[in-house]
Amino acid sequence: MLEKLKEKYYGRLVPIKTSDIAKTHVDYVDTIICKGQKIYCYRCGGKTPLNEGRLPNDQIYCRKCLNLGRISSLIRLGTLPEPNNFSKGKSYLKWQGKLTAAQNKCSRQIIDSINQKTDRLLWAVTGAGKTEMLFPGIDHGLMHGKRICICSPRVDVVLELFPRLQKAFPEQRIMLLHGRAIEPYEYTQFVLCTTHQLLRFYHAFDVLIIDEVDSFPFATNDELHFAVQHAKKIKSSVIYLTATPDGELLKNSRNGKLATSYLTQRFHGHPLPEIQVTTGQNWIKRFNKNQIPHCLQKFIDEQIENQRQFLLFVPQIKELSLVMKVIQKKYPELRILTVHAADQERIEKVQLMREQKLDVLVTTTILERGVTFPGIDVAVLGADDQVFSMAALVQIAGRVGRSPQRPTGTVLFICSMLNRNIKRAQKQIKFMNRKTTL
Repeated sequence: MLEKLKEKYYGRLVPIKTSDIAKTHVDYVDTIICKGQKIYCYRCGGKTPLNEGRLPNDQIYCRKCLNLGRISSLIRLGTLPEPNNFSKGKSYLKWQGKLTAAQNKCSRQIIDSINQKTDRLLWAVTGAGKTEMLFPGIDHGLMHGKRICICSPRVDVVLELFPRLQKAFPEQRIMLLHGRAIEPYEYTQFVLCTTHQLLRFYHAFDVLIIDEVDSFPFATNDELHFAVQHAKKIKSSVIYLTATPDGELLKNSRNGKLATSYLTQRFHGHPLPEIQVTTGQNWIKRFNKNQIPHCLQKFIDEQIENQRQFLLFVPQIKELSLVMKVIQKKYPELRILTVHAADQERIEKVQLMREQKLDVLVTTTILERGVTFPGIDVAVLGADDQVFSMAALVQIAGRVGRSPQRPTGTVLFICSMLNRNIKRAQKQIKFMNRKTTL
């Protein structure tokens, strides 16, 4: 087989029809097997009840990873071992910035983990400059011929990272993979992808970096955790990045099973903006009467007066159009749109906000993390709704004050009552700010 054809299979799981196996000279792994009344998928680790995964002619398929193409008993998964045929000794990093002392310490610890092939948690506040802290470690790995992947559960995060990584490593080809990508797969040393795309890899990466590891859908998805274990090499380094680690990461960190680097200060040295809460508000009732709550009206007036963009979070998709309609009626001069996870124009709308062609985005939790708009302020309607976890509220507050030109800002939570998640979010932000001053 020609080298160019082999590259398609290096560290990958490529579906091949059983009728084509004799023509394709690669290694094969089982696709799915049936045990009792369960179907087990080798690609995603998913389990499907037998009665839900039957096909004609006594064939079976996996329902869990259908979005990546159907895997059935008529398919085998072709692969070739990752050869790491990359040049060594050359530095690719062209970033001209400078890390702070705290960032540099974390960066050195990441390099140590890469060298030792051990895992590490980087627990850093929102806006700490996590991406920049990765640059020396990425460059170190590339120089030593390691294959590297950065992944995130959300496509928004991946799309924001891509131009930043291209700028930092302009001479290194970066393969961008996500569900909407149209560019065909190409074998590269450096991969940037959504966590779902990891299901296509097999023992491929020496260094696997997971950004926003606590976010949906990764945090609660067994198939994606399975994907991480299969995509990384047996001896490798996994770097977990988050501002709000979940219970499992915290437990492993505290009992010494997971080495942890801490960064409690933003790169510009200013504290995290703290949360202002206005309680006693039946905000949805006011909007249903075509009225804006007084506290939100005051917030919007200040934004217009100071010519500042803002994000307005609501709990449910169904509330987006109502909120936008009422605000548009009161403030016809505002350039306003809505956005949510299933919005086909989500990427374009986020870009309009980045280009300051919008004044406000009314959004669900889809924009709680992974997107940066300099100088932004934030308001949350129904912050006491169960959809807003403590981690989500901390991340939402973390959209504010990320720019050195405006390291402060307003974070306003509007709710009927002060619940546990709001209190915990306030407590965590205050804790990180106190820890910075110690």
